[in-house]
Amino acid sequence: MPESSPERPTTELDARYSSALNPRPGAGDVTATEWAEAQRHLEEAEIFWASTVRPDGRLHVTPLIAAWYGGVLYFSTGAGEQKAKNLAHDGHCALTTGRNSLGEGLDLVVEGTAVPVDDPSALEEVIAAYEAKYGSHITSTEGTFHGIGDAIRIRKALVFALTPATAYGFGRHDGVYSHTRWSF
Repeated sequence: MPESSPERPTTELDARYSSALNPRPGAGDVTATEWAEAQRHLEEAEIFWASTVRPDGRLHVTPLIAAWYGGVLYFSTGAGEQKAKNLAHDGHCALTTGRNSLGEGLDLVVEGTAVPVDDPSALEEVIAAYEAKYGSHITSTEGTFHGIGDAIRIRKALVFALTPATAYGFGRHDGVYSHTRWSF
């Protein structure tokens, strides 16, 4: 088995959930999605859904923004928000993103343990990654998330780092479906 790392995880096509079991005539072979393509989608995605677990075991799912930077997904939340409370109790979570389309796209699920980011220089890098990705949404006074950089600096907004442990890709293209698993 090939050795995995954050830059090069072990990649596996799961034929049970791919068109490989029921191929469409003329559609070609079903192949696993390359990790480089998944990373490109993580870099470009604007909205993610965070799934966390409440202390009583119930799930909590909410949309948020996130930045893929240095092999890690960074996201923020207010200290009093439910996801912050959940992560303080149990850091296991998943971030998902994708397209709301049955026929085309790539949906991604990144699972791991979110850890708080407290180092001021790391926080500045996350702020820069947010600003580069979301531009006027963060840098403009009319922007949806204007002021998030200052909120992070004064710890009004908490930042979490989610390093992938396992990730899944659900691809759809021209009626061909693929299910890829990446193990880190």
